[in-house]
Amino acid sequence: MDVEPVLQVGGMELQAGAMAQAHRHRQIQFVEDKQEFSRFPTKAGRRSLSRSISQSSTDSYSSAASYTDSSDDETSPRDKTQLNSKGTNDFCVKNIKQAEFGRREIEIAEQDMSALISLRKRAQGEKPLAGAKIVGCTHITAQTAVLIETLVALGAQCRWTACNIYSTQNEVAAALSEIGVAVFAWKGESEDDFWWCINKCINMEGWQPNMILDDGGDLTHWVYKKYPNGFKKIRGIVEESVTGVHRLYQLSKAGKLCVPAMNVNDSVTKQKFDNLYCCRESILDGLKRTTDVMFGGKQVVVCGYGEVGKGCTAALKAMGSIVYVTEIDPICSLQACMDGFRVVKLNEVIRQVDIIITCTGNKNVVTRDQLDRMKNGSIVCNMGHSNTEIDVASLRTPELTWERVCSQVDHVIWPDGKRVILLAEGRLLNLSCSTVPTFVLSITATTQALALIELYNAPEGRYKQDVYLLPKKMDEYVASLHLPTFDAHLTELSDEQAKYLGLNKNGPFKPNYYRY
Repeated sequence: MDVEPVLQVGGMELQAGAMAQAHRHRQIQFVEDKQEFSRFPTKAGRRSLSRSISQSSTDSYSSAASYTDSSDDETSPRDKTQLNSKGTNDFCVKNIKQAEFGRREIEIAEQDMSALISLRKRAQGEKPLAGAKIVGCTHITAQTAVLIETLVALGAQCRWTACNIYSTQNEVAAALSEIGVAVFAWKGESEDDFWWCINKCINMEGWQPNMILDDGGDLTHWVYKKYPNGFKKIRGIVEESVTGVHRLYQLSKAGKLCVPAMNVNDSVTKQKFDNLYCCRESILDGLKRTTDVMFGGKQVVVCGYGEVGKGCTAALKAMGSIVYVTEIDPICSLQACMDGFRVVKLNEVIRQVDIIITCTGNKNVVTRDQLDRMKNGSIVCNMGHSNTEIDVASLRTPELTWERVCSQVDHVIWPDGKRVILLAEGRLLNLSCSTVPTFVLSITATTQALALIELYNAPEGRYKQDVYLLPKKMDEYVASLHLPTFDAHLTELSDEQAKYLGLNKNGPFKPNYYRY
């Protein structure tokens, strides 16, 4: 007989059973974050600035299928006066008139996010987020809209902005604004726009956020730097990106983290599904949409063999590509060797490869000297943490010519006529050039929702001013909610078997040190 999974989150029992006590995650040592924020540039400089994606997450969302391009109206949304049908103007989006189309996209996304919808239906009667004032900074897509509307259905008030200047779906932002969610985001923001939007989300008279949902750490860092008194009133932070988690650990190490934070990025469901399985599909999608390249026989270097690198290499190998891997970690290198890939230094193969894909989270992984030595027609793109992996700045010199072929595709031309195809200006390929499976985003969004519920409802003393991993029981619950999609049936332990293994029949089934 199938046994329905159980979980109790923040004192709210979704089903019978008790949630395992959260375990603190070992702090990672990082250098003190020195980043400071300059004052807002002048209005005239808005459009000339470009938002660095170095603080954005690796994870998750895309706007390639967005209904409108940011170039369809050159007027900045900041210069427009717009009202929704209720007569309110507490938002700033590209065009509120696109709301109906955005609503259809959200409804379509809901069809493949049944687990999150199930959580919404189970919990909305109890309103576990009643009184929560959540300020969010994530990609704004149809999928994240389902998450935002779930949080509202569970009782929260939400104000939202985008963590990436290119990933916002304008019509979705309009749809959220139409129902009363204060959204400040549009596709193609400048750097000034980006920080202005974040500030508008936070700085509202009579509204003090008490929860943060962040993707990249920009929102958290802005509140910490600009509104220190408000930061102390935050009850919990949920962070889903590598960068944001690193920043939280830096604050914790320095003794400056005055609120508990949940590290969603390192949860099993996030790491495996958002990074490995998602990138295994979206790497091919992004490359095909932008270049129509045939993968069979192509020589490809994937820089980095973490979860993202593993997904990329598996997909390319299956398509008949000859795949090399570069790595600094001997364990990841050995994994790559056992999976049938040759581990090399980039300089050893730079002259012969057709495609370079970075996914390390580092900077200057591909340098100007290496780009100079690449052959004509080769493709360079990034699937990793930020736009710092490829040294794009070194290509903006007088001797090189940039030719925009189409959106997110540039040919960089050398004096001898050689062309290197650069995708998304070194930003995240799957965010900028393709779409990401809705099902994967359902897993991430469900994890985020549960983490917010847990932190908001946790009794005083359960979480101190530190960074915590998602409890194992919660990870298992998220996975169990998605099993019905595949008509999967879990085997139930007998009492004798559970006693033999020393487990509760309802989980958790693995210790925290278990590596999936």
